[in-house]
Amino acid sequence: MADRFLTRDGATIAYDITGEGPLVGYAHGVFLSRAAVRRLELLDLDALGEGRRLLTYDQRGHGRSTGRPLAADYRFEGFTADLLGVLDAVAPGEPIDFTGSSLGCAVALHAAVAAPERFGRLVVMIPPVAWESGPNPARQWYTDAAEQIEREGAPAWRAAWAAADPLPIFADYPKFDMTPEIPDELLAPILRGIGESDLPSPEAVATITAPTLILTWDTDPLHPVDTAERLHELLSDSRLHVARSPGDVQTWSRRIGEFLAE
Repeated sequence: MADRFLTRDGATIAYDITGEGPLVGYAHGVFLSRAAVRRLELLDLDALGEGRRLLTYDQRGHGRSTGRPLAADYRFEGFTADLLGVLDAVAPGEPIDFTGSSLGCAVALHAAVAAPERFGRLVVMIPPVAWESGPNPARQWYTDAAEQIEREGAPAWRAAWAAADPLPIFADYPKFDMTPEIPDELLAPILRGIGESDLPSPEAVATITAPTLILTWDTDPLHPVDTAERLHELLSDSRLHVARSPGDVQTWSRRIGEFLAE
């Protein structure tokens, strides 16, 4: 099916709906796109949509979605407004089960706080670092990367990023390709916006009553297990799984399907 497009607030969001049945949505993480997630072969989007209508979209500035070079556009709240805009366009008033990875996880949590009536079950994968205080926050990596791009240029940064070691959990998984599907002129603004963002406050997260499945992996300082464990404490109806290998991550599609079918 051909993409549909929603233009809002300086961006055109490319999205797609396939299948029939109750609505389920998925939002990808920073650097990626719908197509990139499929190429990773870690999460089976087709299985996620089995027996359902599956909504997928590219975050602003990623994949087939456009954006403008303003860091403020790429804070979590801006991405969340995009999701709610897409939902208003495709399924006004209809509840949705929603899944998201990394940035998509942040969007899911912000949206569930802002519009709880829109969501049934939630699946949040690899929650990003959150609620940091004190010196040397892990989140500073995003701002440092943005400054490096502004100083040395996007091509040099891309070359260094491509040569970096993978996360230890994926050291022997050659399909773990995090090549940014972002235009050069948007790389620094997107990274800077992410670096200025945070999850909803713990108090706000605790107001979410939707049944929630939390899935994360280890050895990732920008997506620490600590964040997932804290979410599990805050969310009254939640369960948590921590993956220790790529094969374990590949069980997530089955786990999600079983959770959504309950």
